[in-house]
Amino acid sequence: MLHSIIGPTESEQGCLSYAIFCDIKDKNAFNLQEEWQTREDFNRHIQSHRFSVLLGSKSLLSKPFIIKIHTVAETEGIETVNFIRKKGA
Repeated sequence: MLHSIIGPTESEQGCLSYAIFCDIKDKNAFNLQEEWQTREDFNRHIQSHRFSVLLGSKSLLSKPFIIKIHTVAETEGIETVNFIRKKGA
């Protein structure tokens, strides 16, 4: 499922890079790394259907997932995702 969203996400406006990495010590742990040209591009992605599907997959996980959003100015987490998604609704 994760690999199927790479190409479409990379073609979104402002996506500079989008990659998925597997933890070499735990085959069930993944790191999704995204880089966006502007905060507005990132916010649009967070509000997208594709990101909704990704968030929906958390119910299939055996452990809670962790979201960390690193920007030039600060690090944020799931609370930022929830805020952006509410704002767009």
